[in-house]
Amino acid sequence: MTPPPTVDHRVIEALVKDQLQHHTNRRLLLVYARYADTVESFPLTGQRRRVHVADHHSVLGMSEAWQRHLADHPADDDLLVVTTSVPEEQLGWDLRAYAIKRSIRNVDRARIVAQRFGAVDVDARVRAEEWLIDGLLDAEPSTGWPRAGSVLTRDRAIRALIGARLGRTVPADGTLDAGTLLEWSRGAEAGRFSELSPAERDGLVRWLTDTVGPAAAVLLRLVEEGKATDAMPLGVVAAVAAGPNPPLEAGLALGGLLGSAHGSELRAFTDAVEGTLTRWAHEAEVSRNGEPARRRVWEVVRRSDEIAAQVRLTESLRGNGFLPSAFSARLQALATAVSGPRARLGDAERALESLRDHVVARLAPERVRVAEMAVRLVRWLQEARTDVASVADGIARYISDTAWVDRALQVLWHGDPGGDAVVGQAYRSVWEEIRSVRDRIDEAFAGRLESWAQHASSVESSGALLIEQVLGEIAAPVARKTAPLVIVLDGMNGAVAAGLGEQLAEWSETSREPGRRDAAVAAIPSVTQISRTSLLTGTVTEGGQTVEKDGFKKFWRTRRRQAQLFHKADIVGQAGSWLSDELFAALADPDIVVGAVLNTIDDALDHGQEGDRVEWRLDDITYLSTLLNEARNYGRPVVLVSDHGHVLDRGGQQTQADGVESARWRRGAPSTGEVALRGPRVVPGDLVAPWREDLRYTPRKAGYHGGASLAEMTVPVLVLLPSLELLPNGWHVLPRERTEPPWWSARTVHAETESAPVKAPSRRKKTPDPAVEALFPVDAAAVEPVTSLGDRVASGEVYEHQRKLVPRPPDNQAVAAVIDALAAQPDGMLTTSAVAAAAGRAARRPEFFMSVLGRLLNVDGYPVVSVVDGGARVKLSLENLRTQFGIDKP
Repeated sequence: MTPPPTVDHRVIEALVKDQLQHHTNRRLLLVYARYADTVESFPLTGQRRRVHVADHHSVLGMSEAWQRHLADHPADDDLLVVTTSVPEEQLGWDLRAYAIKRSIRNVDRARIVAQRFGAVDVDARVRAEEWLIDGLLDAEPSTGWPRAGSVLTRDRAIRALIGARLGRTVPADGTLDAGTLLEWSRGAEAGRFSELSPAERDGLVRWLTDTVGPAAAVLLRLVEEGKATDAMPLGVVAAVAAGPNPPLEAGLALGGLLGSAHGSELRAFTDAVEGTLTRWAHEAEVSRNGEPARRRVWEVVRRSDEIAAQVRLTESLRGNGFLPSAFSARLQALATAVSGPRARLGDAERALESLRDHVVARLAPERVRVAEMAVRLVRWLQEARTDVASVADGIARYISDTAWVDRALQVLWHGDPGGDAVVGQAYRSVWEEIRSVRDRIDEAFAGRLESWAQHASSVESSGALLIEQVLGEIAAPVARKTAPLVIVLDGMNGAVAAGLGEQLAEWSETSREPGRRDAAVAAIPSVTQISRTSLLTGTVTEGGQTVEKDGFKKFWRTRRRQAQLFHKADIVGQAGSWLSDELFAALADPDIVVGAVLNTIDDALDHGQEGDRVEWRLDDITYLSTLLNEARNYGRPVVLVSDHGHVLDRGGQQTQADGVESARWRRGAPSTGEVALRGPRVVPGDLVAPWREDLRYTPRKAGYHGGASLAEMTVPVLVLLPSLELLPNGWHVLPRERTEPPWWSARTVHAETESAPVKAPSRRKKTPDPAVEALFPVDAAAVEPVTSLGDRVASGEVYEHQRKLVPRPPDNQAVAAVIDALAAQPDGMLTTSAVAAAAGRAARRPEFFMSVLGRLLNVDGYPVVSVVDGGARVKLSLENLRTQFGIDKP
């Protein structure tokens, strides 16, 4: 006779519900089974009756249990279930007469499984697989199985079982994949897989292999062997044997680690591991809470490196895209390419691309950033000019080119964040080479400055913008439409301005000159008490805060404007308010020009905080983000300006000299690295100032100013508009693409020609928009016979239909210009300000224009254009554009 099956209270409950359907008045159920549960009684779900269970394997025990139940429950209808192995023919009619169906009921396990899923029956294939029924009865969650319809299918049953065994919900739509299994292998649930019965393990492996692919078979074998936590690291290392022509040592080394896995099965496993790691790395890169994914990838790849070292495969895996040791090898290859007299740009570019392709690049972007700076400097060196035609030329080239060199040098100075000594030495070599070229530029500038200073004044500045002219030449034209906020970042040099400018994507930057940020020449010497006072009063002078406030008001009073200037003590608010009430009130009044002096950068130079800083962020500068937000809220333009720049301490020695007045200027005769300055803008009278950045006359600080180097004498000026409706007449939109020098981003297309002021596009089909020409110059002779992609879209029937759906649509030529500008980019992306520049006056309100552009081009909801990076950039899908507007490829 077949041994009785073992059951628990859940099986008993299902059996009771089934048997009571037509015997509700019965109180005894005899079951051929063994009861293996500590639950002796339980309420019957959905009824007031309780079920009591007794396990007896003799007729006498069964009878006594029934009599005791009758005695204990004379007045209720509680049910007694007796599980037994006694054959039915041995029972007397005195017991059978009370039992449901007057017999011992067998356990139909498949039927019980169906009931646990709320089904009427099960797929015949479920009945045929004992391991599946056993598993489903054993693994039922405390909350029960999910409802499965009238018939429980094999696929539904196995998915439910896997969901319980893997400790996660497996989607019923078939989306279970290798990535899910690999993630499971790293958890505690994987360790319990080997505890399942061999039959269930084999059944699950077969189904998962059929469903997920051969990668599942390799993974589950590793799990069974107790290698669950090393499964993914082994998959990374196994890539050396999965590729074409694997080295002999790889097969020998991996044989003991991966067993019988080979060929297509092994390749499927390594592909699954690499795909999962790539997905996790992307999640770590783009997710707001990407740290868990980042940790997972690091844990896997670092363990992979350990395994590779143990089996002596590190060298064979140098080309691997996941091992940290391979990343280090690529970084060292880049270091070799950029350093020394044989540095080759082509090799450096290829090494940088290879580095970016490695998954560790996503986990350590700070290391890649330093590598990018090194390659950028090598690019710059190919075309570097050390001549300076004039002071105006030096300042203009500094703000648009050389300041970016200083920015890269600042990053490179700190070396590799990973601490690789070989790479660090290479970066130092690049830094020293570039710095020597920078010294020659500063020396040439100082020579021009020496002769220029003797006669330079606001009357005749030889084409240079003077710091005392910034309010009149820049802030005053901006103020003609609405009062601006003038923010003075004391000590900001061109390199800092370049970094901050990249973070102001929500603003439209503009300038007087096409394609170039404005910059002024600081007063001499380039120190706060002279240069800042000259800036804020509009005349070359010296003084403190009182002089600055009175001079600021006086300057604007002559232009029929009220004005208020706020220094540090005037800005800070009371408890519960970031800014002072007086400053809030001034910002709220559209007739008052507001000035604010922020000292964070200058203070950092004095107190040593700049020394360890790689770059400044907006939030690093106290009150800056708050002031910018308030200005934007009130619709105010912002003039973000410095009073002088600075150089950083790079370990130079204190120079002993006579007549020392400050860290970077003194009285007396010039020596090596210094220049003698005299003239109407040299406020204290004749002086000597160093042009070399490593000269100082006072004890060490984080940085210095007052000297004659370009970094100190250049005053960056950024004009930011909340709306292009405030664009002064004759001024130009300055997209981020135009502020960066070509070598910074290695653009193949860059504006070298001057553009006309932004204006409404011409209605003539073949005339290119000047703003577009400025961003993306083309051969004028080639324009006439060719109809651009944008023209083809804007002249088509689909576009005309879209125009009818948009109230007051922009001019067709403006939209065509935007399409052409985006299509010209390799990745189809431009900053919002660049798109506005291409559209011209049609994008006076960039946010509104982007919205309208989407309504015009996103036919049927397909994303032809989309705003990405939090509104900072616009992306064109060329494929969707051609499909939706019926444009054939040329």
